[in-house]
Amino acid sequence: MATTKPGERKLQILQTLATMLEQPKGEKITTAALAARVEVSEAALYRHFASKAQMFEGLIEFIEATVFGLINKIAEQQENGLSQVQAIIVMLLNFAERNPGMTRVMIGDALVNEDERLQLRMNQFVDRIELALKQALRVAVTQGQANEAEVTARAHLITGAVLGHWQRYAKTGFKQNPSAHAAAQISILLA
Repeated sequence: MATTKPGERKLQILQTLATMLEQPKGEKITTAALAARVEVSEAALYRHFASKAQMFEGLIEFIEATVFGLINKIAEQQENGLSQVQAIIVMLLNFAERNPGMTRVMIGDALVNEDERLQLRMNQFVDRIELALKQALRVAVTQGQANEAEVTARAHLITGAVLGHWQRYAKTGFKQNPSAHAAAQISILLA
């Protein structure tokens, strides 16, 4: 019998949950189904997580850490404000494309029948993305590439466009890739 190192089983549970969320039909995921997929008992799931909500929180923590880590890296590496905005948009679209199950969490589909605090946390996630876009646009303003009066409206528009791409990706059963035609669309958003 192979033993797992501390934390490995927890990671395996989260990876399995994310994989189950990739199913285009989007049925409600039960702890019984998750336990069966991981090949453990439901009791074993609860040794690692106090609740199903805590499992989703684990996925949300991964999403937040990854996305905001990449946004920080973009801000450090790109001096040009509009280049920062463009890189953030591309990263957000590519992240969704590479992580279809996480996309269902980001748009809230996977959280519909779960604890409402999870959806509130994802709403805050989106607010933080919009704030990061505003910061990059303000850099562009200082560089004479953008108009201060348009920063809030443009960040809101870009955020809505990204959310729309994520939504369409999930609703088409992950067939309509979020990054399709991204370059042309980004140039329109930043014109």
